[in-house]
Amino acid sequence: MTKIIAPYGTWRSPVTVELMTEAAIGLSALAVDGTDLYWLESRPSEKGRATICRRSADGAITDMTPAPIYVGSRVHEYGGGAYAVRDGVIVYSERSDGGVFVIAPGAAPRRIATPEQTRHADFEFDLPRRRILAVREDHRDRPPTDPKASIIALSLDDGTETTLVEGPDFLAAPRISPDGAELAWIAWDHPDMPWDATRLYTAPLDASGGIGVATLVAGQERESVVQPRWAADGTLVFSSDRSDWWNVYARRGDAVEPIHPLEAEIGGPAWVFAQRSYHLLPDGRILAAVVENGMRSAVVIDKSKIERLDLGQVFDCPLPLGDGLAFIATPPTEPPSIALASWSGGWTGSARETVRSAAPNILPPETIAIGMPITFATRGMTGHAFWYPPTNRDFAAPEGELPPLVVFSHGGPTSMTTNGFGLGVQWWTSRGFSVVDVNYGGSTGYGRAYRRMLDAQWGIVDVEDCIAAAQALADRGHVDRNCLVIRGGSAGGFTTLAALTSSDLFKAGASLYGVADLMLLARDTHKFESRYLDRLVGPLPDSAALYHDRSPIHHIDRLSCPIIFFQGLEDKTVPPNQAETMVDAMAARGLPVAYYAFEGEGHGFRQAETLKRVLELELDFYGRVFGFIVPDLSERAEIRNMPR
Repeated sequence: MTKIIAPYGTWRSPVTVELMTEAAIGLSALAVDGTDLYWLESRPSEKGRATICRRSADGAITDMTPAPIYVGSRVHEYGGGAYAVRDGVIVYSERSDGGVFVIAPGAAPRRIATPEQTRHADFEFDLPRRRILAVREDHRDRPPTDPKASIIALSLDDGTETTLVEGPDFLAAPRISPDGAELAWIAWDHPDMPWDATRLYTAPLDASGGIGVATLVAGQERESVVQPRWAADGTLVFSSDRSDWWNVYARRGDAVEPIHPLEAEIGGPAWVFAQRSYHLLPDGRILAAVVENGMRSAVVIDKSKIERLDLGQVFDCPLPLGDGLAFIATPPTEPPSIALASWSGGWTGSARETVRSAAPNILPPETIAIGMPITFATRGMTGHAFWYPPTNRDFAAPEGELPPLVVFSHGGPTSMTTNGFGLGVQWWTSRGFSVVDVNYGGSTGYGRAYRRMLDAQWGIVDVEDCIAAAQALADRGHVDRNCLVIRGGSAGGFTTLAALTSSDLFKAGASLYGVADLMLLARDTHKFESRYLDRLVGPLPDSAALYHDRSPIHHIDRLSCPIIFFQGLEDKTVPPNQAETMVDAMAARGLPVAYYAFEGEGHGFRQAETLKRVLELELDFYGRVFGFIVPDLSERAEIRNMPR
């Protein structure tokens, strides 16, 4: 087949805005109840609405929460743990008002929590006592930045509320022992984040559900304890990074013992509630999702040995369903999907059924760019990233031409990227861009020491690593060093702006709800992250000079390239004034700048129309900067201070 010769960036692509928005969905929060499989499905085509779906044993799929119900939680703003199911009973949080609803088999949703200005998440059934436990964030009669955290019990019959735990700044993971006699939970306080230091407690429960005196199980030393679970025999299991890696531990009597230590992560940063990195099997073995070198795969841990499962990369820990496993597959070569793997002497991916795909699998294999793990020298150490070359079955560039490079700086910044298939990457690579997705120092997935590299160094280490990754690919002859751009959202937006104000390597940038002024972030953001910068930059007021020096807004004079900004007008994490202040300052200095703000969007875009516009506008923006015309766009970017 003869390829069409066209400059990089101008290739026509099967990755359309319709494919990425109207046809694409989000898949998360997998749960098993008997023979039924449940998950949360977010739909950009319905303004980002999320619904609970159920697949019954006969294969029928049902929306359990039809429109206009929007299942979601805004506890800590990021939510998670928005529903739970047991014995056919579903409990969920309504995102619009934080209310809690219960759906009994064959019945319509019924509200059991009504107080305004309260939010709920991380549900745990206590069916013998006819109640549901939840983490509650209470904004009533409180400053907007300091809601009260509690673990409460709600009656499934009449919504009667009982407070079980309160006091710490943050609470998570209420988990009841199999005999109903003990409650475990996680707590932490400012200025720590849950990946810095948390504490695991237990307390007895009496017959009526009243709680006794708490005992500290783990967290005496500074460690991040996450995801407590009870084994069938009453053993308390949890993940801790006390060994430098999040590994699984068990409390046996008064001792805490590791279960098969690994130099890999079984656990992760608790940005959202109800994460699942492992599952306890009835026979004492442990199913787990293990992160190694930025990639997550499934294993079975059996005391001193570990069996790797042939499932490919996974989103989180698989769950047993019947004689097989249910899991969210995240392969590098096709969209994520909910899949079932059968048992044939071992769990394998050889006999697999796809239940639901996140997007139609319409890309020819020859058009799919696969992320290759790369390392590069940075700060006298080794940096990590995934590199995607431009890939399109139907197009090739003129001989001797090198592609532009888009550097992705992920959010968090205590987060990580993997090389699982993502239309957000294929959007660029199929059009002739190269992409490098950087797991800069401070990212998770490489141990606690790597994660702590950002301590007091945010805006330095992450920036240096993104620059080093781009420089390495240019030095190796893979990309055009005159066409390097950097983009990122949230914390990744800060890294983007910090890179653009500290180096002239990049020729353009895109900030999606990114941080421009660290002092404004420290003053205006929500409770969960209100002390995050104590560790990333330094405590206030002593470190005020550092906040000023690290903030891109104060270094507009160092900018030498155009930037496009995208912002949600309802963003509580990074309010719009961050972007607007930066845009106004750039425009006043005559620098090319574009700004797009979106009604009804918060921190992270959910609506299809918003996502479409962002995709096309950013693509056209780079075309304008580098002097090529992107075909088939429905909207062109309006760039101040740049001639047409």
